Order: sequence, then C-alpha cells, then structure tokens
Amino acid sequence: MKGSLRLGKVFGIPIGLNYTWFIVFVLVTLSLATGYFPSRYANWSGIGYLGLGLLTSSLFFASVLLHELAHSMVARAWGIPVRSITLFIFGGVANIDREPERPLAEFLVAVAGPIASLLLALFFGLLWLGGRLLDVAALAALGYYLANINLGLAIFNMIPGFPLDGGRVFRSLVWAATGDMYRATRWATGTGRVIAVLMIVGGGFMILTGNLGSGIWLAFIGWFLDNAASQSAQQAWLREALRGYTAGDFSSGCQAVDHNMPLDWLVRDYVLPHGQSCFVVTDGLQPQGIAELEQIQQVPRRQWGWTPVRQVMTPLSQLKPVRSEDSAYSVLERMLAERKSTLPVVDGNRFLGMIRQDHLLRFAQMRSPAG
Repeated sequence: MKGSLRLGKVFGIPIGLNYTWFIVFVLVTLSLATGYFPSRYANWSGIGYLGLGLLTSSLFFASVLLHELAHSMVARAWGIPVRSITLFIFGGVANIDREPERPLAEFLVAVAGPIASLLLALFFGLLWLGGRLLDVAALAALGYYLANINLGLAIFNMIPGFPLDGGRVFRSLVWAATGDMYRATRWATGTGRVIAVLMIVGGGFMILTGNLGSGIWLAFIGWFLDNAASQSAQQAWLREALRGYTAGDFSSGCQAVDHNMPLDWLVRDYVLPHGQSCFVVTDGLQPQGIAELEQIQQVPRRQWGWTPVRQVMTPLSQLKPVRSEDSAYSVLERMLAERKSTLPVVDGNRFLGMIRQDHLLRFAQMRSPAG
C-alpha cells in the first residue's frame, strides 16, 4: 500500500488510506456542513452542521469500505488471496492477488459489492424513516443522504464498463458464453473505454454550460476509468501472450563463480567478453547467493579490485524462488507486485536459474499482433 496510511486489519485484510482520500474527505465534509444540510435543515448551529457533516462523511467511507470488503470476502471464499483494501480519492479498491479462474467466481465477486451497497441503502433508508417517525431531524438527514449515496454507488458500479463491477459482470457473462476470458476482457474493456469517453465528453459539456464543479469531476472520473480500462486490456494481452508457458520455460542459467572472486576479475572474465549479467555465487560446492550486474555496478569502480562478489550478492535465504511449473503470467504478476526485476527458479530443491521481467515482457511483445 505504497503512498497510503496503514489503519490496521479487518478479517485479516490490511486496510489503508491513500493520501488523496483526505482531500475528498475534507471536501465532502465541507460540502455537507456548508451546503447540503443548511439548505435542507435551517436553524441548526454551525457546530451542529459540522458535526453531522463529519459523521456522515465517516459513515460514507465506512460504506465504501464495506463495499470492498464484500468483494474481498467472496474472493477469499473462492480461494483468491486479497492483499489489501485501500480507500482513495475515487472511493476504494480491493487489491486481489489474481483474477478468478471461472466465470461464476468472477460474477459472484463482482456483484458482492453492489449487493452490499444496496443493503446499506436499505439500512440507511430505515434509519431515515425512523428519524422521521421519531422527529429526530439529524437522524433523518444522515439516513436520507447515506441511503441515496449507497444506492447511487450500487447503480454507478453496475455500469457495464470494465473495470467497474458491472463491467466485470459483463465480462463473466461473455466469458461463460464464449469460454474465452481474453475475448471477454477485450469486449468489457472496450465498453469501459467507450463509457469513459462519454463521461469525459459529458463533463466537458457540463463545464461549457456553466456547471463547472460537476463537469470537472465527471470528466476526471471518465479519465480515471479510461486509464483503468487501458491497464486492464494490457493485463489481458499479457495473460494471453504468456498462456501455456511456465517459469521453467524462461529460466536462464547463471554463471557459477567463487564467492571470493573480486568484482574486477568477474567483469573482466565474464561480463565484458561474454555479456554475462547473472552469477551463482558458490563456496566451491554449494550455491550461496545470486549476484547481478546491477548490484556490481552499484559499487564504485575503484573498489572492484578488493571487493569480493560475496559482498554484493543476495543470499539464497533472502530469495523467495518460484517453481518451474508456475505459470509465466503469475510470476510476472508477482514481479510487478513486489517490484522485482528477477526471481530465482527452482525445481524441487534444484536451482535452475533466474527469470527476468524484461524477458517476459519482450517475449509477450513479440507475440502481440503488432510485434
């Protein structure tokens, strides 16, 4: 959760607040305290408006969190790990480790969030009704606003454009009908991009007709959705390009070198003449670690003569290898998530070599229609 404030865990899932969340929290609170509530409920004190604004904003973001928790709990029920949930300027996102493997799983994970929002809308609707019956204006005001906002959240998320929940539902249905997840993703992301463009155009029209704030916000959401749809399309392309390949297909051998070898000898004998960039550092018998050219280059050139390679290597105990039978795409996902450029590949207890992120991406590019 880079760029986020860690709050703790709910059901074992780390919860974080992205720093952009504080911007929208303040804006929503001020909008409620200075505009929405005063326009509908007169003669309250300024402290009363502000207090109710803070409470309503907090419950609004709690509703967003429950929406994402619903996605996460259903995903975990299908055996899909959930890395974290982050609240940010546009709401929230559940960081799920991998895509569902079946259309039914995709469908159920996707609809869980909107169903949770609808149930929250019903709950707050009952709260509004209770406030009206008991003549408690503050309770009615809070319930009315949150009932509408949760209903709106459910409806908006069911727009059939990826990566919104409705887009994922659409993808699951196309996937079930065609049996082809890649085709389903292309259709869903294409629809998502069309909807995003319509939002941007609609936002521009609103700006031109004088509705500046709402127009900017709608266009901004459209821009965000377009970027998210583009990224989803790229992920689908990578998955398709690497389908059927394993980590073992891409593991490359590393040159074995003694742990006492000075860096200048290593560069002179292996890097310059043969272009080697990966080295298995041994004590003569057993591998002790992995050294890469990038690690060597971090040492000042004048120190290479008296710096043994063991001082720059990464010990094997600190490396979390992938198995040779792991899918190439799942390895790439892990590399991107952990910001790793290389990972060791093992077959049982036997070290096979290293798998490089740039090799996977280059191979995928070669298999693309334009490649």
